[in-house]
Amino acid sequence: MTICHDSQLMILLVDDAPTNIQVLNETLKDDYRLFFATSGAEALRMVTQAPPDLVILDVIMPDMDGYEVCRALKANAQVQDIPIIFVTSMRQQEDEVVGLELGAVDYITKPFNPAVVRLRVRNQIELKRQRDLLARLSNLDGLTGIPNRRALDTCTDREWRRCQRSRKPISLLMADIDHFKSYNDTYGHLAGDDCLKAVSASLLQTLERPGDLLARYGGEEFVALLPETDAAGAQLVASKMLQAVANLGVPHAGALTEAHITVSIGVATLQPGRTTSSANLLEAADQALYQAKVEGRNRISIWSPPLDRHA
Repeated sequence: MTICHDSQLMILLVDDAPTNIQVLNETLKDDYRLFFATSGAEALRMVTQAPPDLVILDVIMPDMDGYEVCRALKANAQVQDIPIIFVTSMRQQEDEVVGLELGAVDYITKPFNPAVVRLRVRNQIELKRQRDLLARLSNLDGLTGIPNRRALDTCTDREWRRCQRSRKPISLLMADIDHFKSYNDTYGHLAGDDCLKAVSASLLQTLERPGDLLARYGGEEFVALLPETDAAGAQLVASKMLQAVANLGVPHAGALTEAHITVSIGVATLQPGRTTSSANLLEAADQALYQAKVEGRNRISIWSPPLDRHA
């Protein structure tokens, strides 16, 4: 239930006593978007459905106390980085130690001092902003601004597991700029950087679904991850990518195929199973890309599993 929506920053207040929630609401309502839960089970459900920027968590609650809620949140990889501030009437240092050891970032005692609460919340929100910014920067390629290989690996593993649960196919496209070394030798590395940025932008424009991901795999290679996409859908995206790069019309006098920049694309589609992993998907796309190069570049190659000679 929403209490206030003056800001986009979300804080979940968890306390079984409505009066405590009201005090915290009056203290924080001008700066944050506040939600509340009156039990541990409700808090866990709300955090997983719509992760907040901060959780302010009462320690003493019936059925599931704050320590149990904290343990459950820290055990969930999807939400374990959300900062938690405990609030309690207990003033023993050992109680505070327990909370901090569980992963809480701060501890506030009742009765509340509004000024102290505001300052401590603001400090933790600012720290989270800085951590989030560093996390985003560490997952972006410095030249093109699209996700890097680290982000790709994380996303591929996550989407592989999700498609495994939903029993949906997952596709991956691996694209390589043709004769890129020759392009750098002919036009220089600064022009090569501009070429990489132009190609990445054109490839990105072909992805229309929010769940699709384009990443720079390394050098002049790019990878597109397409969750819940079958082979026909993946081939359609690959065709759009091939045409988008050609439409750039970037001259390439040193190419052996066309007089402009082109790409070769390998396409792989797998149905996640118990005996396969996301690494198999990358390997299959890499094999298809190699085949596209062997066949003359500036084309698409579709990976197909090897025939069983004993069948």
